[in-house]
Amino acid sequence: MKTFHCNRCQQQVFFENVLCERCNALLGYVPELGEISAFESAGDGLWRSLHPGAGTALFRQCRNYAVENVCNWMIPSGSPDTLCRSCRFNGATPNLETPENRVYWYRLETAKRRLLYTLMALGLTLESRTENPEGGLQFDFLESSGDDLVMTGHNSGIVTLNIAEADDAYREETRSSLGEPYRTLLGHFRHETGHYFFDRLVGRTRWLPLFRRRFGDETADYAAALDTYYKNGPPADWAQSYISAYATMHPWEDWAETWAHYLHIVDTLDTAVSCGLALLPDSPHEPTLVDQTPVEDAGFDSLMARWFPLTYVLNSLNRSLGMPDGYPFTLPPPVVDKLRFVHRVILTSAPKS
Repeated sequence: MKTFHCNRCQQQVFFENVLCERCNALLGYVPELGEISAFESAGDGLWRSLHPGAGTALFRQCRNYAVENVCNWMIPSGSPDTLCRSCRFNGATPNLETPENRVYWYRLETAKRRLLYTLMALGLTLESRTENPEGGLQFDFLESSGDDLVMTGHNSGIVTLNIAEADDAYREETRSSLGEPYRTLLGHFRHETGHYFFDRLVGRTRWLPLFRRRFGDETADYAAALDTYYKNGPPADWAQSYISAYATMHPWEDWAETWAHYLHIVDTLDTAVSCGLALLPDSPHEPTLVDQTPVEDAGFDSLMARWFPLTYVLNSLNRSLGMPDGYPFTLPPPVVDKLRFVHRVILTSAPKS
């Protein structure tokens, strides 16, 4: 995630902001620019961008921005759409008659927009269900009711999120009960879209034989693998070859966990580069970080070389605050090879400009 500033007063602002805290300018994300822009009213519900890249273009707020207060993306004034690029990926949304559901919806939308930002930055083709009824991507935010339990998952392009995952207490209780080191809304979005992009980029393509060498045979019975995993748990030596215990369950889950982890890496490194983060310790024995190559221009080896120093300082800072490690993972060689494979698939799949 890059850094952003208000175009009116140059105050630093964040991807989720709707107002500049210094000058009160309306803020909104313009996906066509890949930028948060400050806006001034042009009347009749239209807004003029103050970003130099926007020229004289006018914009409207997404309906979920103007009415529901769960979005901050903008739409070109000439577009027939009432929902922004992000919200057009929505299918079912939470029942807002339950008061806390609006908070949950806001949190879900915030995580989803970060996911889409990264996927767009990587140059991956994104189609909504409206654009591609058979193979487009859709997010359904659903709530369990009685015996009707909602399971977070993916099925043929439709990603279902149990909105309870937006409840911090519920999510932490689930994380603890499953023995997971990490459980976040953004992680759910990244993982489930991993399944979606497996179908689009790997399944029935030239990548499939190479996938099987690293991840295994994806035609193995998924239901049987799931049952075995929850009965017996992961192999004792799982950490030598997998990014997580859950990745051992089935090759599809290994891919999705690795895909999600790759997105973790590139987004965090992108943030570090945008902030100008460098590590220049006095001791030659301490990790250094001086490479400022933009993530989109960096090779895989460059990403990996920078990842250890960055996670070292991240964990060290967290421990100084009395917090758990921000990055509670290790990357053995087989996992690095899987990450390299994900990198290659994305690099060759993105349309060439």
